[in-house]
Amino acid sequence: MDSKNRHELNPRVSADCVIFGFDLNQIKVLLIEREAINGVEQSMALPGDLIFEGENLDTAASRVLYELTGLDEIYLEQVGAFGDPNRLNNPKDQLWLKAVRQNPTERVITIGFFSLVNMNNYEPQPSSFAKSAAWIPLEDIDELAFDHMEILKASFAKLQHKIRIQPIGFNLLPHKFTLSQLHKLYEVILGRELDKRNFRRKMLKLNLVQSLEERQAGVPHKPSQYFVFNEEKYNELILHGFDNFGF
Repeated sequence: MDSKNRHELNPRVSADCVIFGFDLNQIKVLLIEREAINGVEQSMALPGDLIFEGENLDTAASRVLYELTGLDEIYLEQVGAFGDPNRLNNPKDQLWLKAVRQNPTERVITIGFFSLVNMNNYEPQPSSFAKSAAWIPLEDIDELAFDHMEILKASFAKLQHKIRIQPIGFNLLPHKFTLSQLHKLYEVILGRELDKRNFRRKMLKLNLVQSLEERQAGVPHKPSQYFVFNEEKYNELILHGFDNFGF
């Protein structure tokens, strides 16, 4: 964002984005690194910033995400509002705020958003006050700026809930995938082991995946068959409703 336009921002409302990815082994989160202030290293943060006056929340979230990471045209879903009066009071965060905002002591309410993306389709391009942007394993994240850990936890809890009633996990996978990769994704998100045979039976019964004639190549084990997401069937289930998967 052009610095001359920052005076048009609403100093009391912001948008923060949790972007989840999956590398076929673990869940990762897109984080930004902020510039050190007076030699003080800053905690990594979710992509987030203030909104413009007259800008709706969804538009603001998409703009902020693009300005800080280069990710564009991504569906973002609201997680909730976060407004603890002390959410900006960490001394390290205050030091950073004084360097980048006109009203560093203003109380700010933030709206959290989350999304699921195929990491292979997006190469982060940091800009604005983001020194860098990178995919960080969820299990390695133990400290973030402001109350971003709370926003991240709330977003992951929503992901865990939604994946039981909607096949949203497919957004994290490449176009073609194996049932073992899909099974691993569900285990990682739900945080527990799932019976492989039962899992495959349920997925195939739902008719949410279609098999391909193609199999893996160059793997040190028996090549697995590839599948693709049956989007037509998914849209049909969305229209008429469906029970949870029972995982």
